Parts: sequence; structure tokens; C-alpha cells
Amino acid sequence: MRKWGFLAIFMTACLGLSAQDNTNYEVPVVGAHEVMQKGRFQPTWTSLKTHQTPEWFRDAKFGIWAHWGPQCVEGSGDWMARSMYIEGSREYKWHVEHYGHPSEFGFKDILPLFKAEKWDPDKLVEKYKRCGAQYFFVLGNHHDNYDLWDSKYQPWNAKNIGPQRDVLEGWAAAAKKYGLPLGISFHADHAWSWYEPSQRYDVNGAKAGVYYDGHLTKEDGKGKWWEGYDPQQLYAQNHPMSDRSWANNRIHSQWGWENGVCMPSQEFVANFYDRTLDAINRYHPDLIYFDATVLPFYPISDAGLLISAHFYNSNPRAVVFGKILDGEQRKAITWDVERGAPNEIIPEPWQTCNCIGGWHYNTSIYERNGYKSAANVVKQLVDIVSKNGNLLLSVPLRADGTYDEKEAAILDELEKWMTVNGESIFGTRPWTVFGEGPVAEKNISLNAQGFNDGQYANMDYRDIRFNQKKNVLYVTAMGWPANHTIHVKSLAEGSRLWPGKIKRVELLGYGKLKFKRTADGLDIQLPEQPTNTIAPVFKVMK
Repeated sequence: MRKWGFLAIFMTACLGLSAQDNTNYEVPVVGAHEVMQKGRFQPTWTSLKTHQTPEWFRDAKFGIWAHWGPQCVEGSGDWMARSMYIEGSREYKWHVEHYGHPSEFGFKDILPLFKAEKWDPDKLVEKYKRCGAQYFFVLGNHHDNYDLWDSKYQPWNAKNIGPQRDVLEGWAAAAKKYGLPLGISFHADHAWSWYEPSQRYDVNGAKAGVYYDGHLTKEDGKGKWWEGYDPQQLYAQNHPMSDRSWANNRIHSQWGWENGVCMPSQEFVANFYDRTLDAINRYHPDLIYFDATVLPFYPISDAGLLISAHFYNSNPRAVVFGKILDGEQRKAITWDVERGAPNEIIPEPWQTCNCIGGWHYNTSIYERNGYKSAANVVKQLVDIVSKNGNLLLSVPLRADGTYDEKEAAILDELEKWMTVNGESIFGTRPWTVFGEGPVAEKNISLNAQGFNDGQYANMDYRDIRFNQKKNVLYVTAMGWPANHTIHVKSLAEGSRLWPGKIKRVELLGYGKLKFKRTADGLDIQLPEQPTNTIAPVFKVMK
């Protein structure tokens, strides 16, 4: 995952990212080994737009993500494999203190320390399902370019180095056992520019001028633990640096392959294509997620279109996610919003990806009690579902494959709420309006691909959200009022939103409630004691 600079807001306009078909790609897929599955879908926007996000996904509403890999070893959070090469950064200082200078001990040397010694995929997935997950996502590779399976096209993988296990195979077996559709996320398309700091050297201190290990080649490994492995297959840095690469935040404005980023080679693009198809063909996921603007290497390559067409032709249940999509592109692939949500109902199904902490395990978040609460997760889930979206939630795992006791408490509380109130989430559809209250009435905009979830963090009982299923309207208040009365303006007597009578109101987990309907709204009388610690859900029936 990553943050975005201001220029990314204008990505679509600056790059002309429309859904118009294009055959003049700067870096087309050439020399790939995996063959695209033939079928109804062609690698063009015109063809992919005929694909419909399947109803199973619209019904699912909630998934859990194991965003887990070797960057969890140091516990210093997301992007540590990049930041450890940025002199003076927190991650750099921690790495030097505990492991040594990145010219001598680089990220490649962290990989064997990722042992996953306590990882029990069966136990984890079983817990996630009890918490309400209707699909399960795993990390296939991150920007660190390390594959978490027995990869045919990347020797720097979990079978060869680290756990010495096929992690995807273990996750896939657990997902199948518990009947959860499997998703795989792929992020390695940006390793090309993301790893560029590994080409640097210290400017200050005793090691000034000594290059980091991003310059190493296969020949440099003679007599070392990594003999026979080529570091360039991991770091992919045998190319010039991008424009102003030493400016650490420059990568955010170059994420869409613009503003002077060094163009990837055809070999690099074809390798990503091969690796992605290899994982799809082996583990048969129902969902794939790209941490990319629109699709991998778009608009400079057809790689993302080829992968999407292959996936759609291989699996009629397939869902492909991309970010920063225009209206036409959302008809071809499913829109993902990172750590945020639009404040309106979106016609096409969409998804928010979010995390209770950092994307990779971060010890400092644990120490300062910085996790999202179960209440925060539930309220954002309810809000997202009311707008026709799904929530994919990451629960960070430590390098050994376990979550900590604070995360365990959050999952336990989430399980309690979902066990009683899950019927108001799964299989529902948006109502005429998504909600009412202070947050619903705010003008909340997205920051590039998202990053506005803080705007939704303080919803209370005045914030009401709606969704429906058959003849039932579910009304969720984002908290419990002190006066034991919930006031719903949208259900006032004579409202165009509900012109008929209300015959019955129930509180899930409790039963029938007294209510009074006037021209000002529907007043629902709550029991003296809350039935849960998060939010009451009402079942309103005609």
C-alpha cells in the first residue's frame, strides 16, 4: 500500500485514462511463457465492460485479508523494505541497529528470517469466518517482489527462502475447507521504481559513499548464503533511477508511470504477467486485487488487460479490483477505495480495503494502542454496505504467523456483533438513501484512491444507515443514545421514502420494540440495557 501525492488526484485527466481501447503500448507484453485463456473476453476495455461483477460478491459484503509477508519481520510497518534504504529514516535506523548497514545486510537477507513458525492457516481462517468473513484474501506478492508461493518465475519465493513452504497453497486449502472464496493480491509491478532507494548510498557517516545492496548481481553471491540467486531478480534495479528519485516522496506522483519514472523493461513486465497467471492457474482464486492505478502498468502496457481477460475467461465468478477508475472503467473491473469511502450510493458494486493497523505488522502501533476498535470497524462496514460497497479488512500478522492479544480482543468483539447482526449485512442492497445524520450530511471527498476514513471515525447514535433485503429495511444507529430513543427522520409519517405503514420494529438480538411515528420521524424505544457494545440494528417491516 502507499500514500499519494497531490498530483495523483489529477491522474485520469493528466494521463487520458479513459476506457478507450489502445494498441500502441510503450511496453507491451512480449516474451511471456503463460498463455492467456481464450474465451468470451478479449484484452480490451470494450470487451471487459461486458463483464458484470457477480452477485455472490454483492451478497458477501465482508472479507478479511492476510496482508502478510517478510516485511513483517522487523515489525517496523509497511514499506519497510523501501524505507530501510532511506538514510536517517526510522526504519533505516532500526535496521542498522539490529541487523547492520544495508550495504552489508539488505532486505534480501531479511527473507530467511521470515519463518512463519507458528502459522496455522486452518485456525486463522476458521476464526475469520466466525467473525463474519464471506471471502478471504491473501498477499501473493508485495512491492518487495517476493512471491509467497512456489513460483515458477521468481526464485525469491517462500518455498525456497524463508518459511520453505508454499504459503498460498496453505491459505488456499484453508479457504476451501471453510467455504470462503479466495482472493490474491499482487503488488510487485511497482518493485521496479519502489526499490530504487536500494541503489543509493549513505551521504553522511562512516559508510558515506558505500552503495547499498541494490547494485549486487548473481556473481557477487559466491560463497554467501544466497549463492546462485540473482539479487536483480528481487530488487529489479539494473536500470537508471527515475527522475528525482532521491526525493523520497517522488514515487507517489510517479505511481501511474508518469512524471519521469523510469519505464519498466519488457522482461520485467512479462515476468509479472507470467507470475500472476501462474498463481491464478494454480490456486484458482475468485478475486484478484491490483495495487495499481487502474491496472498493472496501465496505460503503458497491456499486461493488466491481458491478465483480466485471462481471469474472466478462466472463472465465471471472477472479480478484478483496480484503483482510481473512471466511470467507464468501473464497468470493466471493480473499483477499490483504499482506507476510505465515497459519501454516496455508487451504482456499481465496489470495495473498500482497510486495516485495523498498518498494512504490514507494526510494533509501534501495538505499543501505543493504535489499532482501530471493533466498533470503528463495524460502523465503517455498515456505512460502506449502505452505499453498495464491501469491506476488505486486513488484520496484521506477526512474522511468525500469529496476531497479538490486542487484535484477538478486537476479533472477539467483532465476532459477537456479527453473530447477532450479520443478517443486516449479508445479502442486502442499498435503500433509496444510504443514511442520515451529521456525517451523512458532510461533504466528504476522496483523496486520490481514498484515504478519508478518518472522516467516518466518530459517528454516533445520530448517524443512521439503511439497507434492505426483500421486505425488510435494516436501520442501524452508530451508537446507543443515553435517553434510550432513536429518532429516524427518513421514516417520518408521510415520507416519500416510506409512504406506507410501519407494522413492526425489532431490535436484532432482543425482539419487538415500541415505536411512535410522527411527521418529524420514527422514534424507536430501546431497552434499558444495550444488547451489544457497538451499535443497535433495527428490523423495520411493513
